[in-house]
Amino acid sequence: MKLAVVGSGYVGLVAGACFAEAGNHVICMDKDEEKIKKLEQGIIPIYEPGLDNMVERNVKNNKLTFSTDMKHTVENSDIIFIAVGTPPDEDGSADLSHVTAVAKGIGQNMTSPKIVVNKSTVPVGTAKKVKEAIEKETDIQVDVVSNPEFLKEGAAIDDFMYPDRVVIGTSNPQVAETMKELYEPFVRTGNPIHIMDEVSAELTKYAANAMLATKISFMNEIARLCDRVGADVTKIRKGIGSDSRIGYSFIFPGVGYGGSCFPKDVKALIRTAKEFDYTMQILTSVEDVNEEQKKNLIPKVLDYFNGDIKGKTITLWGLSFKPKTDDMREAPSRVLIKELHKLGAKIKAHDPVALEEARRLKLDEMVELFNDNYDALKESDALLVVTEWLEYREPDFDAMKTTMKTPVIFDGRNIYKPEKVREKGFDYFSIGRP
Repeated sequence: MKLAVVGSGYVGLVAGACFAEAGNHVICMDKDEEKIKKLEQGIIPIYEPGLDNMVERNVKNNKLTFSTDMKHTVENSDIIFIAVGTPPDEDGSADLSHVTAVAKGIGQNMTSPKIVVNKSTVPVGTAKKVKEAIEKETDIQVDVVSNPEFLKEGAAIDDFMYPDRVVIGTSNPQVAETMKELYEPFVRTGNPIHIMDEVSAELTKYAANAMLATKISFMNEIARLCDRVGADVTKIRKGIGSDSRIGYSFIFPGVGYGGSCFPKDVKALIRTAKEFDYTMQILTSVEDVNEEQKKNLIPKVLDYFNGDIKGKTITLWGLSFKPKTDDMREAPSRVLIKELHKLGAKIKAHDPVALEEARRLKLDEMVELFNDNYDALKESDALLVVTEWLEYREPDFDAMKTTMKTPVIFDGRNIYKPEKVREKGFDYFSIGRP
């Protein structure tokens, strides 16, 4: 099939590369000329394992091309995916200005009927708004589909190539069949393609992310209670996770969730409900708990240093909101850095892939960034483990103790065994474990 993906960010580039991998001809379009120039040179603007090789392979096979020209993109495609950003406004609602601008551009350049697919995470009613925006510009037939993505950063290629489900929102049976044909190569093992109305498809994405965010915040509240009563949240996690109705996914306590999806989508769903005169009480609490959890290590650090860390050197291991990505949107590290800086601490940090992103965010104005995690520990008064990167899981504790000024670890991801770390001579504090 002849496809186009407008928006060559995280979702758009992954979708475009994966569709090309399945044999389709794909144009990835973006108005950012510098980004497109880099993509044509084989420079991938995001960190996602396996994406660079897939892009290179499909460009070489002439299945994947890049463009900044909307007219060329629309004229040379039958199905056009909209995959631009929908950042939150100040009131928490999703900003649809980029989506509607793309819709207008598509309408202005249509010369034949098209299927336009919302791949961006968008609130209820967006498919209708996109259709209206296109139809203001043309009388040519257009069908607008809602097709939310369910990609996990760090595992996006596998998630797209082997999805556990595909959700397609359309009221046109013929369009549904076309979309099913497009996705059939990805669900050959029998995983379902769910056909539903556009509004239900739009709400499905928000509901899924809100449910996962709820599990995280719930477990973080249990961890806080464990800190007070002396229980071990790790044992509790195993005890409830073995219940098949609950499962083990997303019940690891920590310093809160971040990233491009959960915070934004929870806010947007709360805002959507308000527009329909309904208050999402559970999700409001989920959001509140998560914001508090991001600061969870600060009281532990202050207690250890008798309420004063001014002039202390604090090292963070991990800046990205999760492993296998350089994404720092809504990352707990950013909240911790802000709080530590406010308290007068000197801050050092290491991350395997997010240092460049930290510089782009100008965090290097508050934090000294290191390419080596052990170098970041030299003369440090405390280590805060913020992201559970694999390379942090089995460190050389003897070398760490030698290089640190004060051997104390505040483990925000519970990646170490308390007894082992204490045997090595460290003071050790974690989340919800005695």
